Amino acid sequence: MSIEQKVVAITGGSSGLGEAAARLLAARGARVFLGARRKERLDAIAAELGEERAAAFALDVTRRAQVEAFVQAAVERFGRLDVMVNNAGLMALAPFGKARVDEWDRMIDVNLKGVLYGIAAALPVFERQKGGHFVNISSVAGLKVRAGNGVYAATKHAVRAISEGLRQEVEGIRVTIISPGVVQSELPGGTQDPDTAPRVREMYAQTAIPAEAVARAIAFAIDQPPEVDVNEIVLRPTVQEF
Repeated sequence: MSIEQKVVAITGGSSGLGEAAARLLAARGARVFLGARRKERLDAIAAELGEERAAAFALDVTRRAQVEAFVQAAVERFGRLDVMVNNAGLMALAPFGKARVDEWDRMIDVNLKGVLYGIAAALPVFERQKGGHFVNISSVAGLKVRAGNGVYAATKHAVRAISEGLRQEVEGIRVTIISPGVVQSELPGGTQDPDTAPRVREMYAQTAIPAEAVARAIAFAIDQPPEVDVNEIVLRPTVQEF
């Protein structure tokens, strides 16, 4: 089974990479189960894709019980779960000297704990099925630290470390890390520091590639035969420097 008829759960599915992935995968025959906090937006996407192809679930990935309920609801709705895309993320950039501790906590909760909660919820399902696929969204910040992105980079380095550890532990379950560069999404809106935010917005306006580029990378990893595990894909705009 390639993409067609696979059941794919996607966190952060109301916009950006999650929405683009949902649309592409549904177009290729998958059934997608979308989770995010903005239920009205999710419902609109699911309605557009059609009830046979998509369903929505109100989800805050910082709440472990909600992530567990999300995964169980996906199984109940479509009968199984083949792919768990841990996509929900927050990028709040600022120098350490600003001590924006609340933003640090929020990035750790969403970017790190959210992925762990997704793994904890979906892994037992995959083990019972004797198969499944985790697609965890990291970032080029998970490969390189730059001034101003230290905490964000730390969370994305952690996603890569968690994913690699998971890959080595599980048998018959695939694990893929997707590490995008500057991509059109709502991610830059998470940066609220008044000195940093204008530079982030300018970089995205000048550099960002469409979210569909990441969706195609996700689809490529999912579409491989069962004996092939694409462990990591790094993709950047051609013009991106770092």
